Amino acid sequence: MKNTEANITLEDLRKGSDAVLKKVYEENRDKFLNYARRYNLSEDENIDVYQDAYVIFYTNVMSGKIDSFTSSISTYLFSIGKYLIFDIMRKNKGKVKGDFDLSIIGKEDELVSTIEIEQPGLTTEQKLLQKHFVDLGKKCQELLTLFYYRGYTIQEILVEGHYNSENVVKAAKSRCMKTLKVRIKENR
Repeated sequence: MKNTEANITLEDLRKGSDAVLKKVYEENRDKFLNYARRYNLSEDENIDVYQDAYVIFYTNVMSGKIDSFTSSISTYLFSIGKYLIFDIMRKNKGKVKGDFDLSIIGKEDELVSTIEIEQPGLTTEQKLLQKHFVDLGKKCQELLTLFYYRGYTIQEILVEGHYNSENVVKAAKSRCMKTLKVRIKENR
C-alpha cells in the first residue's frame, strides 16, 4: 500500500516516460473517482473529469507551466478535478442528481483557491492506523484496501478475493475492522 508517487519528480514526468506517467494516472484514478462520487455526477462524468484533469496536468507539466510542486501530485490533480466538477455543476444547474446544495459551489471554489497546499505530517490517528494496518494479516489488508481505498463493492470483493459468499466478505470485513479499531484504541 506504499505510495510511490512521492518518489516521482518533475524531471521524471518531463522526460515523458510512459511508465512514470502511467503510474501517476493509475495511482490517482481510483482515489479521485471515490472522491468525485460525493458530488453526485454520473460515473461516466466522473471518469471524464479525471481524464480531463490528467490531460491538463500532463499539459502543464510538459509545457513548463509548473516550475515545482508545492503539494503532492495527487493534491494537484484533485484541485484541477474539483474545478472541472464545479464547472460541470454550474453548467447543469437544474440537472444535478440528488439534493446537492448548489449554493455552496462558490464557497467551495473560493476555499480551494485559498487552501494551504503544503501537507502537514500525519495526525496521531493516521500514524496509529498506518502502524496497526501493517500488523493486520495479508487477507485483512487486501480486503480493507479493496473496500475503503479502491472503493470496491462487496460483490466485487467477492469475485476479486475468491470468497464463498457476500456474507463471508461482510463478516471478514467486520472482523478486520474490529481488530484494527481495538489495536488503535489500545494505543491511544
